[in-house]
Amino acid sequence: MTAADNHLKNLWDDAQTARMSESEKLLYRSNLLGSDKRVTNYGGGNTSAKVLERDPLTGDMVEVLWVKGSGGDIGSIKMDGFSTLYMDKLQALKGMYRGLEHEDEMVGYLPHCTFNLNPRAASIDTPLHAYVPRKHVDHVHSDAIIAIAASVNSRDLTAKVFGDDIGWLPWKKPGYELGLWLEKLATENPQMRGAVLESHGLFTWADDAKECYLTTLEIINTAADWLAEQSAGKPAFGGVKRPDLPADERRAVAAQLMPVIRGLISGDRHKVGHFDDSAAVLEFVGSEMLDTLAPMGTSCPDHFLRTKIRPLVVDFDPANPDIAATLASLAPAIGDYRADYAAYYDRCKHDNSPALRDPNAVVYLVPGVGMITFALDKATARISGEFYVNAINVMRGASAVSTYQGLPEQEAFDIEYWLLEEAKLQRMPKPKSMAGRIALVTGGAGGIGSATAERLLKEGACVMLADIDSAAVQDVAAGMAKTFGADVVRAVEMDVTDETQVIAAYARTALEFGGIDILVSNAGIASSAPVEETTLALWNKNMDILSTGYFLVSREAFKLLRTQGIGGSVVFVASKNGLAASPNASAYCTAKAAEIHLARCLALEGAEAGIRVNTVNPDAVLRGSKIWSGEWLDQRASTYQTDKDGLEEMYRQRSLLKRSVLPEDIAEGVYFLASDLSAKSTGNILNVDAGNKEAFTR
Repeated sequence: MTAADNHLKNLWDDAQTARMSESEKLLYRSNLLGSDKRVTNYGGGNTSAKVLERDPLTGDMVEVLWVKGSGGDIGSIKMDGFSTLYMDKLQALKGMYRGLEHEDEMVGYLPHCTFNLNPRAASIDTPLHAYVPRKHVDHVHSDAIIAIAASVNSRDLTAKVFGDDIGWLPWKKPGYELGLWLEKLATENPQMRGAVLESHGLFTWADDAKECYLTTLEIINTAADWLAEQSAGKPAFGGVKRPDLPADERRAVAAQLMPVIRGLISGDRHKVGHFDDSAAVLEFVGSEMLDTLAPMGTSCPDHFLRTKIRPLVVDFDPANPDIAATLASLAPAIGDYRADYAAYYDRCKHDNSPALRDPNAVVYLVPGVGMITFALDKATARISGEFYVNAINVMRGASAVSTYQGLPEQEAFDIEYWLLEEAKLQRMPKPKSMAGRIALVTGGAGGIGSATAERLLKEGACVMLADIDSAAVQDVAAGMAKTFGADVVRAVEMDVTDETQVIAAYARTALEFGGIDILVSNAGIASSAPVEETTLALWNKNMDILSTGYFLVSREAFKLLRTQGIGGSVVFVASKNGLAASPNASAYCTAKAAEIHLARCLALEGAEAGIRVNTVNPDAVLRGSKIWSGEWLDQRASTYQTDKDGLEEMYRQRSLLKRSVLPEDIAEGVYFLASDLSAKSTGNILNVDAGNKEAFTR
């Protein structure tokens, strides 16, 4: 494969853009650039266009800056993601600027420049786009460019690679001052088509949208080609120091590490994990330079904000693995990291700095195994990992052609604890009630299981759906991923009577999300037969699934919950028949009674560890339930001397409230018992049966 085969390809379609306005071309260009992570990371970079628009008040044509708004992502941005500002007012801001010590106040003036009452907040990078004397500007965080920008001699390398075509500016925190620097560079060097910003990224510009796009691709491809040429034949990161474990062993180790780490760092708010054992990660964590480069942290501000000052390298030797020793080392290592982070805060803080934030690491590097990241939600954990992979790529490139340098500690702190960043954090929406919580739902392909999963997902939980029907549970998970996002839902085939499969399902949950907080034990069957016609096989089948199965999934949940040490909730979906006898269903009723009493016993055992165990008792949930299809439905209809159509009405009229019970009703009960709404409840039974006096618990 040649270098050209790896080039960013020109995806611009002249036919598609022929009838577009300049602002529509900006959107098109932005989405093209953001579609390839070699151009920029998620949420990173910004794009702009200076467009003539008709003033809504005067009717005059005025120049308006369209620029990606604060917090957007150019790969997925829509038209409403751009801020629009009068260029003449942005130019007038220069007269308001009081100098470097006061540059942050300039952000407060940007709303006064808004065109057409656009509610999209302008980003801190707005001046960098406004003051470049070209119509179109791209700013991206390409790994190839940042590898040059993060080298100790980045100015010399920039000149060597690009000549006088691309300029260079020393490190400066993004803001108004940097915008003036960039304007001066572009104005004084009209031949330049862009600039490399030290430890930051790339700016390119042109007076035509397509030309700007092509320039961005060209400069990145040029940098990538040069790096490939210079690093050819050189072992990455100084060569291999530690071997990679086989894939199944890597994942097994990660599945053991993640719940322990999660428990140690979730004291204030629950965290969700992500695991990455991609080739780039394994190359870095097994390299000679890991111990030198990892403490240096990242260089690009976008990388740094997502991954913190530095990662935590876990003490693990893949050549002589001792997982017990590694697990024992985690608590002191995390304690040391927190102490170091607090010391960093104390060294660098200013009189007006925000209070110390979460001192735990985001990135955990495990030699021979991979990278673990933790954040307040799954998407952020995954994206943080992606950002650190960007940082790995940067370190690889910089180390091959020069010496890598991270951000100076004070500069890093001033970015992390920037008052403008703090204001952005304060504007974040309040987390949902189950944000950071992880649930495993058995019987996840059925009506009650899927309704329960959906209810938990709506409240921000991550859900592992488990079911014996692999195809069905995968279909349910795929549907939920479309609604709630692919990050937060997974599916696993699991027979609750198979101890090996149950253990494997929990390991998979730990690997995908970091651990467990909630078990909804819902897998079930139903059978109907007079006792004299109940075979031993039928009796055992009910006991295996409804009693032994509930024991197995609860036992493994307890193991994981105790490992984490942050409490948890177990909810059994039992049945009214566990309390009230029913004719021709002795095996089913007895097994359900065993479930209920098992829950009581587990409530006693789990209380000291903050593990709550409660039960929801449904009755006659016909709609959407796999149990009520086929033979069981026929049997119950025969028992009550009615037909299928009359059975639901019979159950409704039998209830005190004369109402049907739906899967969503059971899900609401499960959510209540799984959530902090019932934080002071354990060992309880919640009947969701529309009222049945035989099932009253007292």
